Amino acid sequence: MIKVDKKIKSKITSWKFDKNVVNHFEDHINKSVPFYKISHDLTLKLSEFFVKDKSLVYDLGCSTGILLKEISKKHSKKQLKLVGFDESKDMIKKAKKPKIKNLTFIQSNINNKKFKKADMFISLYTLQFVKPEFRQKIFNNIYKSLNWGGALVLFEKIRGNDARFQDILTFLYFDFKKKSGLKDLEILNKEMSLRSVLEPYTIEANLQFMKRAGFKDIMPICQYLNFKGFLAIK
Repeated sequence: MIKVDKKIKSKITSWKFDKNVVNHFEDHINKSVPFYKISHDLTLKLSEFFVKDKSLVYDLGCSTGILLKEISKKHSKKQLKLVGFDESKDMIKKAKKPKIKNLTFIQSNINNKKFKKADMFISLYTLQFVKPEFRQKIFNNIYKSLNWGGALVLFEKIRGNDARFQDILTFLYFDFKKKSGLKDLEILNKEMSLRSVLEPYTIEANLQFMKRAGFKDIMPICQYLNFKGFLAIK
């Protein structure tokens, strides 16, 4: 086991969102993902444009369920159905507490998931962990399941367009982590734990996934270094 944060350990090439991570998830991810809270705040504000009475909203990779709970609270006067998927049983276990009437949390991957008609899909830093062979099918299923005028909010870690840009992004990202309180060895260990687990694509590759699925109206909404957000509307 290698240490990736004060209270988190992992195996090389075997990063998992297990109990060891879940108990310290919010603290760790804010050290690891620039503007993580901003991506939540922005998604919450965007929901005002797409969430209506009786809307169905999906969160793909819901982690501890915080974002869906915030959406439920923000739209408390509407009758909504909010569904979160996560592959980690420990994440889902935590998401289910406390129990909220209009929220459903399901332990499952989304590789071949069939969705009902929805007004909004949320995918924050999730598809980067999905094997590339399944990603296009997931985008296709999202587009097919969106109501006309519905939206996908997507945030992903990205790769640089060439080696020079990738070097710049990588080293500035390491600077961010160090400034956030992670030690040099913890940063290196985390990178080793993510080998074969996390596979980011370029901005253009992410755009092509959405376009092939059918999206024509796509807008970048946020970027800091190697993390970027998109809004795609059907």
